[in-house]
Amino acid sequence: MPSPDERITAHMPMLRRYARCLTGSQERGDRYVRACLEAILAEPSLIEADDGNLRLGLFRAFHDLLVGLLVPLDADTTAPRAELDKLESRILALPEVEREVLLLRTLCDFSLDEIGTILRRPAGETRALLARARDDLRAQTTTRVLIIEDEPVIAFDLAGIVNEMGHYVIGIADTRERAVSLAANARPGIVLADIQLRDGSSGIDAAAEIRRFADVPVIFVTAYPERLLTGARGEPTYLITKPFDAEVLQVTISQALLLHPAMPAAAAG
Repeated sequence: MPSPDERITAHMPMLRRYARCLTGSQERGDRYVRACLEAILAEPSLIEADDGNLRLGLFRAFHDLLVGLLVPLDADTTAPRAELDKLESRILALPEVEREVLLLRTLCDFSLDEIGTILRRPAGETRALLARARDDLRAQTTTRVLIIEDEPVIAFDLAGIVNEMGHYVIGIADTRERAVSLAANARPGIVLADIQLRDGSSGIDAAAEIRRFADVPVIFVTAYPERLLTGARGEPTYLITKPFDAEVLQVTISQALLLHPAMPAAAAG
């Protein structure tokens, strides 16, 4: 039987992915995850759930930390006021609860009852928050989107989802060279990128080159997530695994634009 440490480790990839999407930064997301783990090591009962669901208890402890119900290990009643002020500032800068509900539902696949447990809110309230968040998605300001994908059927699906959200597809590129050229000419507000492209070039390299001249969020949509989650380099903030769910893609696009204001599509076309 796996030890408690091993069982927690099994849930770390999803928790880190959730924290990155929630905060818009690998570094910031990992800092909260690390603080959560330190608090759990100091007090293992923090992740105890009524039904023994370790995953549920872990995410609840993570959110308890975010809203200040847990005290970090480097802060106690004798800590300097400035340190506590910095903690409070970080808490006040956190995303709205609607986005938390949306990500917990679509990215992590928690039920509404489980989300209520994690956020310590009634299930009816989480249902209302989810509905409001979906309404916000539909009302979101549009932007220009570059799709880097060498499979025509997948590219068509991605374009359809993007258009349904009200965004404008500036083009579909199946090579690194084509992607960089399109981005340089049309300046997208967001990029959806596969990793492996038609001519053997890399969507990772294409995205890196585009970001040298355009401050734009990139969402990787790939069947090979292990190529990005190696720990050997900075991991992407936004990563969707193929086959993908349309709502997960919509939520991820929305989150990326909320945390990284993008160029509107008014001048596109």
